[in-house]
Amino acid sequence: MRRYGKHTDEDDIRSRPNRKGNRPRTHIRPKHEDAAEGMVLTVDRGRLTILVEDRVVIAMKARELGRKAAVVGDRVALVGDLSGKKDTLARIVRIEGRTSVLRRTADDDDPYERVVVANADQLAIVTALADPEPRPRLIDRCLVAAFDGGLTPLLVLTKSDLAPPAKLLELYGDLDIPYVVTSREELENGTAVARVREQLDGKITAFVGHSGVGKTTLVNALVPLEQRRTTGHVNAVTGRGRHTTTSALALPLADSDDGWVVDTPGVRSFGLHHVDPSRVIHAFPDLEPGTEGCPRACSHDEPDCALDAWVDDGHADPARLYSLRRLLATRERTEGD
Repeated sequence: MRRYGKHTDEDDIRSRPNRKGNRPRTHIRPKHEDAAEGMVLTVDRGRLTILVEDRVVIAMKARELGRKAAVVGDRVALVGDLSGKKDTLARIVRIEGRTSVLRRTADDDDPYERVVVANADQLAIVTALADPEPRPRLIDRCLVAAFDGGLTPLLVLTKSDLAPPAKLLELYGDLDIPYVVTSREELENGTAVARVREQLDGKITAFVGHSGVGKTTLVNALVPLEQRRTTGHVNAVTGRGRHTTTSALALPLADSDDGWVVDTPGVRSFGLHHVDPSRVIHAFPDLEPGTEGCPRACSHDEPDCALDAWVDDGHADPARLYSLRRLLATRERTEGD
């Protein structure tokens, strides 16, 4: 039965009263065109420390963003109190597009990926040459994650006073990865820090490495204590400055206008469940044209792979194909193999 006649107007439509007395919900979201832009420095229990121009601001994510989370390195748009004063809180209303993403899973069977850092230019993989012994499989996994996420890898080899670097570097010579070799004496006198800084200037660099390799020592040398206090993490609850190893932290590189160091928690494993093997080939521009004749969904390590003929015809070095397949096989191997 029709409730209203043919010619109704809005006065004839009965509306249900809003008992709560607040405004009704709407699917129309504000655009926040006047929002300020900032860079996420660290995240701690729902509170984000963000650099807005020359101020450090504490913010929380707007409900309208849903489950979309901001991570260290993200460029975000903020509204609210942007003064950076104590006990103030801004609101993140937009997360801008990312140029790169470093992701990992807890292990290869874990489907839940964790975004470690966004918009980094390169990934510094820190490993000791001895004490503890180098873990090439972990290095391989970090390389795959870097290639997959759009980051340029950098090898930083520490403790060269305990073991020579030649054997480890030989494994990665065909990948043309830049590297820096340091000793404990060079770290103490500053010469190693200067060489590493040359590779970081003007870039956002994420540092990864497992416990004991000297990653934290190197980061501390690259970022003086006063800079860490100024731009480092401030606990939104206690107001005390602190940096824990459970969260990533972006720090400005000393004596650099736009260089940043992102210190990440020490890793015991680097799962690659999220990696699409077809994207790793993009890090091998000399091999990529040879994939045009590959069968659909080729793993690049099967009998019908066109890369074998491409290399046999002299278009690329066989060692490069071996390196590619070694990295792709990393996803099927455990790190201790």
